[in-house]
Amino acid sequence: MDTETAVMALVTLIEMTCVIVVVTYLLMRTHAFERIVLGRSTLMDRVVMVLTFGILSIYGTYSGITVDTSPINIRDIGPMMAGLIGGPLVGLGAGLLSGTYRYMMGGVTALPCGLATVLAGLLGGLIWMYLSGRFIGVRGAVVFAIGVETLHMGIVLLLVQPLDLAWDIVRQVALPMIATNAMGVAIISVMVGNYIHEKSTERERDEYQDELERKRVELSIAREIQRSFLPMGVPDISGYDIAAANIPAAEVGGDFYDFIRLPGGQLALVIADVSGKGVPAALYMALSRTVLRANALGSSDPVEVMQATNAIIAEDSESGMFVTMFYAQVDTDSRVTTFVNAGHNPPIIIHSDGAQGRLDTQGIALGAMEDIELESGSIVLVPGDMLAFYTDGVTEAIDPAGEEYGEERLIGCLGQNRHLPAKQIVDAVHADVVRHCGTEPQFDDITLMVMNVREDD
Repeated sequence: MDTETAVMALVTLIEMTCVIVVVTYLLMRTHAFERIVLGRSTLMDRVVMVLTFGILSIYGTYSGITVDTSPINIRDIGPMMAGLIGGPLVGLGAGLLSGTYRYMMGGVTALPCGLATVLAGLLGGLIWMYLSGRFIGVRGAVVFAIGVETLHMGIVLLLVQPLDLAWDIVRQVALPMIATNAMGVAIISVMVGNYIHEKSTERERDEYQDELERKRVELSIAREIQRSFLPMGVPDISGYDIAAANIPAAEVGGDFYDFIRLPGGQLALVIADVSGKGVPAALYMALSRTVLRANALGSSDPVEVMQATNAIIAEDSESGMFVTMFYAQVDTDSRVTTFVNAGHNPPIIIHSDGAQGRLDTQGIALGAMEDIELESGSIVLVPGDMLAFYTDGVTEAIDPAGEEYGEERLIGCLGQNRHLPAKQIVDAVHADVVRHCGTEPQFDDITLMVMNVREDD
């Protein structure tokens, strides 16, 4: 075959390949193809694949060209891709459909060409099985196509007689058939590879969205559960005006406050901050609050209450987490307040005459170690005094320049608003913190509790 004839034959085969590529692209837009690729195919999907690739293979035979009595075609593209995409049954089905058609056309190459087409589909399917249903990829598919067409030539040499005739046929058709079949498989493989990547990306995106939604729902439930652990209201006690607020930085947080009514007309005020954030901190918060409440009702000594709480938390905690806590026990009649600080920010007291101070005693966080030493303190409150309990989410809130809100500014805000009801003081501090932060997002939980001492009602 001269050069001009070879070029014309190659151009013709490329045009035929383009038709197969276009039809394959249209097939890829169907649900049947999607289910085949994703491994969820039905019997009808496989039948559609067999018929489509079988008919494309027949087209490759029918539209082939003959050079010096030697047939050149791209018949094997259909069965090869059917097997590589759909497995052995799909590949074999497409190969049998096209191979039978080629055999019925007759000619000296009817048997070897028909047999090669059947083997093309079957071998593609076996590769699919070996890869557990995964597509072989562009490079692997091209190597496979070259191998199949080389096998095709070998079968012709083996079965066509005389050998001189077989060799003459192979010499004329081998190069254009190997080149065009490999090219067609390469183009379709690129399309299939992109399709699989697209579907994989869609599946990962959907799974990610589903996971996000599941976590959102779980966090919403967790937040509602955590809210149920916080007091539903404040105690109504003659001579005392109490308010509190908790603003988590995330859906759930580790800050909490509590009011515990004790025997003998006493009231325990608690504020705490668990290390860390999110669900683990919320779980640790629930544990700490439950253990503290149980111990508070069993002892009248604040130090004993906190030490017993620490012993249980430290024994059961293997997470490395801890909780800072301030515990104040108020005798609502005598107004004597006894308190213990386990590594927490000391509350601020603003006296009736405007003097400022801190309820400061020594102690380390609960859960840090099993045996801890704590120091108690006491103070007698008088009408006009105000106590403000807070977590570090208040004082460590930063503005866009990185400057913290700070204790000094907190004391100033409390002093300016100390004559207001406790709820309005809490709101004023929170609003001041928000103004300070500006556009800087909240990075830590904010918890604040205020108790004003008034004249008995």
